[in-house]
Amino acid sequence: MSFNQVYINATSAFLPNQPVANDDMEQYLGYIDNKPSKSKKIVLRNNAITTRYYALDKNKKATHTNAQMTALAVKELFKNTDAKIEDTDILSCGTSSPDQMMPSHGVMTHGWLPEAGAIEVVSPAGVCCAGMHALKYAFMAIKSGDAKQAVATGSERFSGLLVSDVFEEEAQKLKELTENPYIAFHKDFLRWMLSDGASAFLMTDKPNETGLSLRVEWIEGVSYANQMDACMYMGAEKQADGSLKGFMDFTPEEVMNKSIFSVKQDIGLLSDNIVPLGGAKIKEIFERRGLTTLDIDHFLPHISSDFFRPKIYDMVEIYGGGIPYEKWFMNLYTVGNVGAASVYLMINELFHSGKLKVGEKILLLVPESSRFSYMYAMLTVV
Repeated sequence: MSFNQVYINATSAFLPNQPVANDDMEQYLGYIDNKPSKSKKIVLRNNAITTRYYALDKNKKATHTNAQMTALAVKELFKNTDAKIEDTDILSCGTSSPDQMMPSHGVMTHGWLPEAGAIEVVSPAGVCCAGMHALKYAFMAIKSGDAKQAVATGSERFSGLLVSDVFEEEAQKLKELTENPYIAFHKDFLRWMLSDGASAFLMTDKPNETGLSLRVEWIEGVSYANQMDACMYMGAEKQADGSLKGFMDFTPEEVMNKSIFSVKQDIGLLSDNIVPLGGAKIKEIFERRGLTTLDIDHFLPHISSDFFRPKIYDMVEIYGGGIPYEKWFMNLYTVGNVGAASVYLMINELFHSGKLKVGEKILLLVPESSRFSYMYAMLTVV
């Protein structure tokens, strides 16, 4: 049985409103208990992010939903191409911050795209890898012949989970108990990391007749949840034994007082494991596929913080032979950590940069700390 080749023919992005500088963040997110964060400067110094985007105004009111941003990114795909949105067979949308539990993010995005007609829609869940899972579903559908044209997206709207209102009840409770209302670092940490935005890819079984395309060679993933506890979580609280207690098992009062719906991260578990586990799979993929780092022209690692950049450099050197920094391409510093959209936004910026040459190879690495999952892919410029 023969399989189709799969190409990314167009890329797009939607970043809401204007970029927000470090000094202006709390104008949008607000102050918890009317006090500046103690951890903000420490986190920003380590992550090296200088600007990010919020789908919020300065009154902490939403300007866009996740689904709206995603639909706007999809619409952008078709502005400078002969392809038509009504010819799309599959809409595959990955996110970790849907606007609601049900209906799914994908169908809510489809609701903003009536011109697409009645099509298949899928909504991979997860965190950073959700966007790559969406990409793989579209890739497999075209490769198998089930679809001729697919749209894959990655998006996030984290800002609604980062505003001070989410934490205020807990801060007041802490103040009553201890006179120390500062939210624990594992919750405050992510307020200074995360960003909003959406990005989309148009995928078909043929390259563009004019201009560049990206051929998707392979996409692989791995989860280490069989051996690792949860590290990043939302709608849950971590218990002493490492298990998660989900929001349905808390009373409504506890949900508010403990800010259960904030995004939290186990910093110790993250720093000790996220890089080594990702490196082990790189080694196995390279050996199995007969690759070396000399085959890589552009390396696009999704990282949450500049803190991890030298660690990933050392990991690739140990497991894969080393990729010099001049081959790296990242935009973390200007768009922030946009979770499931981050790898899309990197590819979009590189695709439109004028730097790509036919025949070049692009290696993608997307780690997900939630329970230590990883996605890897290889693209060829054609």
